[in-house]
Amino acid sequence: MATLLHLDSSLFPASASASRAVTAAFRQSWEEEHPQGTVIYRDLSANPVPHLDGLAASAAFADPATHTPEQAAAFAGRLKLIEELEQADAVLIGAPMYNFTIPSTLKAWLDQVILMGRTTGPEATTKGTPVTVVASRGGSYAPGTPREGFEYVQNYLRAALTDMLAMDVDFIVPELTLAATNPAMAELIPLAEASRAKALAEAADKGRDLARRLAVTQAV
Repeated sequence: MATLLHLDSSLFPASASASRAVTAAFRQSWEEEHPQGTVIYRDLSANPVPHLDGLAASAAFADPATHTPEQAAAFAGRLKLIEELEQADAVLIGAPMYNFTIPSTLKAWLDQVILMGRTTGPEATTKGTPVTVVASRGGSYAPGTPREGFEYVQNYLRAALTDMLAMDVDFIVPELTLAATNPAMAELIPLAEASRAKALAEAADKGRDLARRLAVTQAV
């Protein structure tokens, strides 16, 4: 049975969040295709993980036998998140753009699970794990647009997830999500609605297809 690790990081509830709506569509499709599977869910906004501190960071480079009680406790929390990621057959991440980049809560999770010599490096334990990222954004930062140079969500996550964790990353990008509430973007509402519909359909298709692919792989 395949395990999906689902992370949301939007500040807003599902009724007001494009990223949550799209990750929900992916997850629903996944569960319908693979009802016997497992979903591990973390709402990083409602229940944020600790920011990486000196104790947890230094413990990673020290012999466990030398850990202070404080180091041991901090590192145990980090290991729980790492093992959760390692045990996942696929990962789903809601990553809305805030101030041109990812939410700090998602960055905190990444800082905890990126561990040199374990989840990164030639023998990365997360190598090849498929990860689908819903990178929603209020405007458009697509190639050729005026704000292309301010796109730090996909660029950063591609580096962190692919170059560091060696995962197989795929993006779904609902954009122009502020069009309905920003009068200056009113003329873009049809494009925003089309982008949302495309993202929802894409999520449903990809959730189903990935569940099927993993089922075949595990059956071999």
